[in-house]
Amino acid sequence: MKQTPVLIVGGGPVGLALALDLGWRGVECLLVEQGDGEVVDAKMFATGIRTVEFCRRWGLAEQVKNWGFPHDFPFDNVFVTGLNGYEVGRIPMPPLKDIAPFPTSPEQFAHCPQFVFDPILAAAARAQPSVTMRYRTELVSFRDDGDGVTAELRDTTTGEREQVRAQYLIGCDGFGSIVRKTLGIGIQGNDFINRSVNVMFDAPALWDQHDKGKAGRYVLIDETGAWASLTPADGADRWRLMIHGEKDMDPEALDATAEVRRAIGSDAPFTIVKVGHWVRRRMVADSYGRGRVWLAGDAVHVMPPNGGLGMNTGIGDAADLGWKLEAVVRGWGGPQLLESYETERRPVGIRQCDEAMLNFERYGSRKATPHVTQATPDGERVRAEIGKRLASSNSLAWENPLNTHLGYRYDSPIIVPDGVPPPEPEDSRLYTQTSHPGGRAPHVWLPDGRSTLDLFGRNFVLLRLGRDAPEVGPLGAAAQRLGMPLDVVALDGPVITTLYERKLVLVRPDGHVAWRGDRLPADPVDLLDRVRGVGHAAAQAGQAA
Repeated sequence: MKQTPVLIVGGGPVGLALALDLGWRGVECLLVEQGDGEVVDAKMFATGIRTVEFCRRWGLAEQVKNWGFPHDFPFDNVFVTGLNGYEVGRIPMPPLKDIAPFPTSPEQFAHCPQFVFDPILAAAARAQPSVTMRYRTELVSFRDDGDGVTAELRDTTTGEREQVRAQYLIGCDGFGSIVRKTLGIGIQGNDFINRSVNVMFDAPALWDQHDKGKAGRYVLIDETGAWASLTPADGADRWRLMIHGEKDMDPEALDATAEVRRAIGSDAPFTIVKVGHWVRRRMVADSYGRGRVWLAGDAVHVMPPNGGLGMNTGIGDAADLGWKLEAVVRGWGGPQLLESYETERRPVGIRQCDEAMLNFERYGSRKATPHVTQATPDGERVRAEIGKRLASSNSLAWENPLNTHLGYRYDSPIIVPDGVPPPEPEDSRLYTQTSHPGGRAPHVWLPDGRSTLDLFGRNFVLLRLGRDAPEVGPLGAAAQRLGMPLDVVALDGPVITTLYERKLVLVRPDGHVAWRGDRLPADPVDLLDRVRGVGHAAAQAGQAA
């Protein structure tokens, strides 16, 4: 029987990110995917800024940002009745080359469709010596006996079956997750908002066939409301038409060729590459796993794609799981560490689902717009009214909602609060950097050109801030005795000492603040036991013994 510390089921972006993160940490894992790994359609385009920060950690940020999409391509969001119809409204947005750096991050949002993003992750994961990837292999069943997980796999090409013994199994196998269903975990929410159909097509001459100019998204509106969105996938020839169907739409009966023609409104030649249909949902699982089996990505949260939060939320799941799996596999992580995964990530899943639903309601719900396509005074009035409304409401979703991507905070047993309430921004765009426990540690540029974020990833990091920061020898010695990886970094300067707010800040491998203070606690072992998931009760029992 093959043995592996971690078995990952599902080779989409979340499973690939988890395999890559474990491989980057030198942890052996096996990823199985029932498909062949080929990605043709663009299920997502928006690679969030936090995801790009994780890619920076893995050495992939430049690939994700510079894969070939033109940097001078404008990202305007345009509301139209068709590429050759009326322009109803517009949200001007700059091209990549003109986006000013954010003071709160060393990175940017990226336009990287899934048919580019997944292969980048897959190649990087495959290059890790500790990662094994097997396609056309499906999970048949599994059993968690408390000491490990025995899984039965089947080669979908040959039909051959085998058993694999893993310390932990992670289900990244999508909304229909066999892992979640086997665990008997329910998933609640709105299981049917509408049906959507994605049509990927190539149209090299399309740019010359309309007068709306280049844009990152064209939202198509007729008398029934916003019925589709048209997005340039590579800035050149490939496009995605996402059709928002009514609840009673039969996707199998849809004429994809006619729908593309309806959207572009001209006789420009095009070739359909792929047609796929799916159901728009807003749902969160009752639990993120138990015992030695955990879930991530669409297996535990599905949301409207509006705002590009789905995949990015899943990548955050993988980043939280990666270091915790390393800790328990290597023996320094306590029993509460993996349990904290659900405590930390499930509220984030709910938060992002709610935000995505708001984004969908801003334009995606099919609200009738009579006269909008007509060359009449009523048509002009309607276009002016809805254009102003749509541009105003959708700017919240598309104008770099930094707080949505960077502002989530964890409240769990492995985070040590200090009694200070966190800042509460009023909308999704306002992100305030803070060293408040549970939040993402602030970005500050260092004198050597690195970001503070470049210090975090592999180990816990204790920052000693300012010239008068106390000595931390007892904490370092305690970490060494516990086998817990800890780096101590001394930093100084008015910007970083002001932003980090305390003289000592302990940052987890995922870049979130675990504890802060102006002096070491009286019992450094108790602090380390808490943040590594041993817990107060176990720590006290161990000290008594």
